[in-house]
Amino acid sequence: MNKANELRELINSAGIKIGPGIYDCLGAKIAEKLGFKLVFTSGFGISGSTLGKPDYGLLTATEMLYTVGRIVRSISIPLIADADTGYGNPLNVIRTVSDFVQLGIAGLILEDQQWPKKCGHMDGKRLISKSEHVEKIRAAVEARAESGLVIIARTDALAPLGLDQAIERGRAYFEAGADVIFIEAPQTLKELKAIAQAFTDVPLFANMVEGGKTPFLSAQELEELGFKLVAFPLSGLFAATAAMMTCLTYLKNHGTTEGVSVEMVDFKEYEKLIDLDQIKKTESEYIDN
Repeated sequence: MNKANELRELINSAGIKIGPGIYDCLGAKIAEKLGFKLVFTSGFGISGSTLGKPDYGLLTATEMLYTVGRIVRSISIPLIADADTGYGNPLNVIRTVSDFVQLGIAGLILEDQQWPKKCGHMDGKRLISKSEHVEKIRAAVEARAESGLVIIARTDALAPLGLDQAIERGRAYFEAGADVIFIEAPQTLKELKAIAQAFTDVPLFANMVEGGKTPFLSAQELEELGFKLVAFPLSGLFAATAAMMTCLTYLKNHGTTEGVSVEMVDFKEYEKLIDLDQIKKTESEYIDN
């Protein structure tokens, strides 16, 4: 079974599915080894780790594909990739989706912001028309062919246009062929409940961002509302950033990391995490030491 169909089975099975947001191969391997059944790539995290820049439409399609391609080869669980706006019109979406399918991506998120887009929890987002994004979704459905790629249609309409139009867009995108609907950045529990009640027949995606606009609920609470997928897209990034800041500040002030309050793996533990033994085993088959 390919990873896209594996993801479909996960979505169709009972219970909500949790995916951590990752931005590099190491984070993806950690998530897999901890037992997560799927992961999401975070455009926010990839922009920060690759460019040192905010999620403000600065990443190119080439940069995103290069990073996601390396990540998907490092793990055996399904990966849902952030495809931003598809990087252009429906023709560009076809190219983007085709490239993602060739990489073995299980699913992608396609949003209805104008390019350059912004993080969904930032202010000042601008949208393309509903009809234009419907055509993008139709193009994505055509481009995935028989791959089974899961298409998650995201709308950022709630902030600029209101909840009713966001729900209207979500319904239109589902009717155009999207498999999952993602209404970004609801700001109250009431809005989350209204979204769930409006899509009882549609798999729903939720996005939990520490310090973001949406009430921070647990996976269980979201499941009780009716959501099927939840990403914690920035948890790993924020945790890693805090740990590095603490560790490097201590090193600068003390000239050593001995006694630092951040828990660290040691050299041997890290070797195990990145599967050095397997590399050595393969090496022994070809190289006479």
